[in-house]
Amino acid sequence: MTNTPAGAPAPRAGMARNVFHLGIGQVLTTAMTMVLSAAIARTLGASEYGLLYLIQSIATFAYVFVDWGHGPYVTREVARHPERAGDLIGTVLVVRLFSAVGVGTLAVGLTWAFGYGFRTLVMTALMIACWLPMYLGLTYAWAFRGRERMDRDALLTVVLKSSMLVLSLLALTFGGRLAALLAMFALAGMVTCVVGHRLYRGLRLPPLTVTRATAVELIRDGAPMLAIALAVAVQPYIDANVLYKIAPPVVVGWYGAAWVIAGTLVAPASILGATMYPRLSRASIDPAEFGDTLRDAFRPLLLVAVLGGVGTVLFANVAVDLVYGTQSYGPAADVLRAFAPGLTLIYVDMLFGHAILAMGKAGQLAKAKLAAVVVTTGIELLLVPYFQSRFANGGIGVVLAMAAGELVMVIAAVSLIRHAITRAMASDIIRALVAGAITIFAFRLLPPVNPALAIAGCVLLFLATAALVGLIRRKDLDLLSSAVRRPTPRAD
Repeated sequence: MTNTPAGAPAPRAGMARNVFHLGIGQVLTTAMTMVLSAAIARTLGASEYGLLYLIQSIATFAYVFVDWGHGPYVTREVARHPERAGDLIGTVLVVRLFSAVGVGTLAVGLTWAFGYGFRTLVMTALMIACWLPMYLGLTYAWAFRGRERMDRDALLTVVLKSSMLVLSLLALTFGGRLAALLAMFALAGMVTCVVGHRLYRGLRLPPLTVTRATAVELIRDGAPMLAIALAVAVQPYIDANVLYKIAPPVVVGWYGAAWVIAGTLVAPASILGATMYPRLSRASIDPAEFGDTLRDAFRPLLLVAVLGGVGTVLFANVAVDLVYGTQSYGPAADVLRAFAPGLTLIYVDMLFGHAILAMGKAGQLAKAKLAAVVVTTGIELLLVPYFQSRFANGGIGVVLAMAAGELVMVIAAVSLIRHAITRAMASDIIRALVAGAITIFAFRLLPPVNPALAIAGCVLLFLATAALVGLIRRKDLDLLSSAVRRPTPRAD
């Protein structure tokens, strides 16, 4: 029997097993995120939680420049040239460390220029500094993804989230407020750094090294990836600032609460995209293989996307009440419900976006995203004041504008990978929408029942309807079962 090196992707693991590993990790981290978010939101209150959402948006935007598109670039290069893992990871860690200092200073300066108060400036600086260990620790995940070791990727994320949960709850228990939470984020990031390095060494990947040539390569070749990452990140930054300027802080708090739940709903699309990206990168040199790989992922993604949209429409109020409480955060349910169309479009957009990056068309994708940002922002500037004045909830306008922008992105993405798009994929979209419409209509006719039973019934009805219209097929069930089966040892 031959021994496969620990750092190499197992030939029989397959896409389904990688999705399974990331899925299990996502279930655990989602539960921890919801518990932590609920504790923070209930302790701080909607207005203070709105400030937290604002500084997180600023820090997230700042770290796009620190990332410089390195994530997809390093993952792709490790997938193609695994012997370079040590040089790429070691060098990018140093590059990110120095970049964070300069970018963080610039971000605080821009926040001051936009007229925010002293406390917001201080908290923004603290947020950027305290997130640095976390970002360094998660850098190791790029090597794990490149070698299709999604189990290590998932484990690293679980370590981060569990550390953050435990430390943050301790801080809140002893009366800590926003500053104490940021300090706990830094400690959780340090734990993640240590664990990430140990996991990396455990896979017997090449030792970490730092070279000037690789640093130049990362800055030069990461720039096209930066363009799309920047285009993606600028929209939440704009959303937070527009909402914070037009609406009271409590409305920003409602929107931030809804967006935390929305982020967990988007997570499955991130999982599938992360799983498929190394495979799409290797398949990109063969158009036929590339098309087959993309189509294999599209139908299961579409199934989850529409189910998520259906669940959001029917149970947004249940989710908000469970996590945050209706008394202080009830209007967040309206924001979340309005997010349902955008959620489905985001799923499709994320898969197609990974495919376009794998083909090396990051620049064209960035142009499309820039156009989507212009469309979204323009509509947002109209809808936020409208919904704020009519319904006292400008956050609804943000998510509706977001759906329009995602539609622009899907149309652009289809044009960029049209050679891999088939009529069968269009037919699957119609089947999924029919199954979703039937499920929503049926549940609108039912009397109120226990939420747990209603959610379970919704899933079963949607899956049954999807199978009836032909969206679920036998090979999909075989793929699912292969994710949980233990591989049979093979003798050479």
